[in-house]
Amino acid sequence: MEIFFTILIMTLVVSLSGVFTRVLPFQIPLPLMQIAIGALLAFPTFGLHVEFDPELFLVLFIPPLLFADGWKTPTREFLEHGREIFGLALALVVITVVGIGFLIYWLVPGIPLVPAFALAAVLSPTDAVALSGIVGEGRIPKKIMGILQGEALMNDASGLVSLKFAVAVAMGTMVFTVGGATVEFMKVAIGGLLAGFVVSWLYGRSLRFLSRWGGDEPATQIVLLFLLPFASYLIAEHIGVSGILAAVAAGMTITRSGVMRTAPLAMRLRANSTWAMLEFVFNGMVFLLLGLQLPGILESSLAAAEADPNVETWMLFTDIVLIYGALMLVRFGWLWTMKRFSLRFLHKKPMQFASWSDRELLIATFAGVRGAITLAGVLSIPLLLPGGDVFPARYELVFLSAGVILFSLFVGVIALPPLLQHIEVRDHAQQYKEERMARAATADVAIVTIQKMEERLAADIEENIDNQLLTEVSSRVIGNLRRRADGRNNIESSLQEENLERRFRLAALRSERAELYHLRATRQISNETLQKLLHDLDLLEALLLERK
Repeated sequence: MEIFFTILIMTLVVSLSGVFTRVLPFQIPLPLMQIAIGALLAFPTFGLHVEFDPELFLVLFIPPLLFADGWKTPTREFLEHGREIFGLALALVVITVVGIGFLIYWLVPGIPLVPAFALAAVLSPTDAVALSGIVGEGRIPKKIMGILQGEALMNDASGLVSLKFAVAVAMGTMVFTVGGATVEFMKVAIGGLLAGFVVSWLYGRSLRFLSRWGGDEPATQIVLLFLLPFASYLIAEHIGVSGILAAVAAGMTITRSGVMRTAPLAMRLRANSTWAMLEFVFNGMVFLLLGLQLPGILESSLAAAEADPNVETWMLFTDIVLIYGALMLVRFGWLWTMKRFSLRFLHKKPMQFASWSDRELLIATFAGVRGAITLAGVLSIPLLLPGGDVFPARYELVFLSAGVILFSLFVGVIALPPLLQHIEVRDHAQQYKEERMARAATADVAIVTIQKMEERLAADIEENIDNQLLTEVSSRVIGNLRRRADGRNNIESSLQEENLERRFRLAALRSERAELYHLRATRQISNETLQKLLHDLDLLEALLLERK
């Protein structure tokens, strides 16, 4: 019962944390709010204490978070800016692991070289979700945010794979050589990607089989979708390849392989909202767990530091600032290097960095906040070596990682808003034009389809449809579609018309809903009728609100 109540309390706190951030008189990012609440609950007054197995933590949190990142990755930006993304997510990760790893080894006497590389690896992933929580959606220009999202997805995978290598060397299960590590990395990376693609493809096939065999049952299909990242991860790990990359590949494949396009309507309607809820809960749980562990991490780290003759207690806090500063210097230096390289050598097709100003380089630098994946990674480090000894300097790795996460969030809160001032964001206007173009194009195709269907129905004797009725209905539908198609020529008036029409429709829907409740209260309709008609109204209202 204690475990049940702990999970219940944590879920409740995560769900209420979003409300707390909105009712406070001052703005505080959601991740910081969740960390603060967790730390408060861990103090003796409340006494909420959570014990967990690092290996279980890794399997429970990382697959769904990486799967969700892969699902949401903007494909067009990912393909257009592949060089920029891989320059940050692969080259920068290697530079960070090697450079920051040696710095940590030199800076913190109590950390041996291999655990120092493990710490550098776990600090290399950035967190786009935490970044959005700091600055808000849409505040960072899309040309920067698209690259940052792609980077966050790929460096989650590359950073955690590097962490696994470092932990394996520390555990004595792998002997490190540059050539051997490179071959092993390619094997587990390519194998992990293939495993994710295959598992996602099998999921799509099973989905179509279930639809034909048992009908469209969205609850079953959603549960199978929820299990997909765990299946991808565990199968990949079982065959000796990267489960981390398998979860990423499964997420990227599921929305781009036609699986969701051919999925039943009810399943498609519920899948996005279900995963948005799950991602919110899992991300919130990770930050809440950081808060819950924070007092214990602080107490045990300080106690261990006092008992360790190689470590000065006050230096641990200084090390956090120095490590974070080094991470930002390396990040800015690499961004600047890629900009100069692009301007110097890539004249025909320069990278996006070539057009960035120094301010935009600084935005991209401080946008590299650390978050859930870093915490999940460091807490997954084993407590003991195979021989029963304590993992070298584990308390310092956890303490420094938690400190860098918190410090990066605080610096992001302070540095990013001034840097984003007077930065013109034209993304909304461009996105609206793109939406209008797409709607107009689909309307044109739909009009041609209806005209052909009208001709076919008029010529079909078996249909026995009155020609006047046929013409009237098709003309009405074509008229609505043509109005959408013509809206591309006058975007401003079309937008005003859409907003006005939406307001009228929402007012009508809400009055219909109120009348339905009145009819039920006066026992003129049954609960079954009420629920059926409310469901129809809810779908229409959700569509109208989504288009705001």
